[in-house]
Amino acid sequence: MAIKNVSAVPKAERASFWVRSRDTRTAYMYILPAVLVMAVITLFPLGFQIYMSFTDYGLKNLKYDAPAANWVGLDNYIHILNGDTIKNVIPSFDFVGTLTFNLWWALSNVIFHVVIGVLIAVLLNIEGLWFKRIYRAVYILPVVIPAIIIATVWKKIFDTDTGVFNILLGFFLGPIGLAKNVNGVSIVNIPWLENSQGDFMWLPVAYYALLFTNIWLGWPLNSVVATGALQSIPKDLYEAATVDGASGSQQFFNITVPMLRVAMIPFAVYGFITTFNLFHLSYFMSEGRPFGRTELLVTQAFKLVNVNQLYGIGAAFAIYMFFILLTISLITTRITKATASAD
Repeated sequence: MAIKNVSAVPKAERASFWVRSRDTRTAYMYILPAVLVMAVITLFPLGFQIYMSFTDYGLKNLKYDAPAANWVGLDNYIHILNGDTIKNVIPSFDFVGTLTFNLWWALSNVIFHVVIGVLIAVLLNIEGLWFKRIYRAVYILPVVIPAIIIATVWKKIFDTDTGVFNILLGFFLGPIGLAKNVNGVSIVNIPWLENSQGDFMWLPVAYYALLFTNIWLGWPLNSVVATGALQSIPKDLYEAATVDGASGSQQFFNITVPMLRVAMIPFAVYGFITTFNLFHLSYFMSEGRPFGRTELLVTQAFKLVNVNQLYGIGAAFAIYMFFILLTISLITTRITKATASAD
């Protein structure tokens, strides 16, 4: 058999690099404005914050003609971990303790939000229930109220002397002798948000007041997401399960829960991050009391930057928070497969 001379086959002329990259250049030209805007409003502040975290940037460096801040290397990151320097301005500062409480705070809130949100959504999705739209309009109200108003109102509700919560407890606990009787009125004076050292289950009572408030605030959005997911479940599945003799609980755990997972788990991860950085309740309601035990990392960062003008340490603190949340997001997304498809 004759061997064909490959080298004799003429090759197609290769287009120039300029011609071959024409489509790519067009795509880059379309995204160039967005890249420039992102570089100015996102990447530059991030880069400058990283630079600040390695300096002693403070109030003296804010003027336009001020000298450059001194390079201190990793000192800011070390001061945050051991509390040196920072405890001079924030006596209760404890990074590891605050981080531990912050993680538990976010986790405990999200559990209540998801469970209550799903249950309410399932109840309001029952066929034949009257006034569904009114119920849904009412329970979404907490979401549209400004955060500062919510914190102020609930702080008054948990007031030691005049709060509604203590008045109601006195009304119910008085007849069984668990409240003080002052001039014929049953009174309970639980210092929910004060400097009390009283603990319940190793946590200050202020934590439970904040938890109760944030449960009231957080479950409606979970219920909205669950309602949307419920309405996308084909009714044929329930009809087939009914024909097969499945009970209501079997249908819930074998049809409803798996179908809700696709929508609820990503939203739970988002809720965890949002609650982790929830500023207004800790700062305005309990003010970190008692003794800084209800402080969150975000309120500590605010005090470092806005109250004490420790910009360098505050920048390092924010870098810590970024990597903590990034790690949590990656781990939870991988474990729960939050971004995986339903099948």
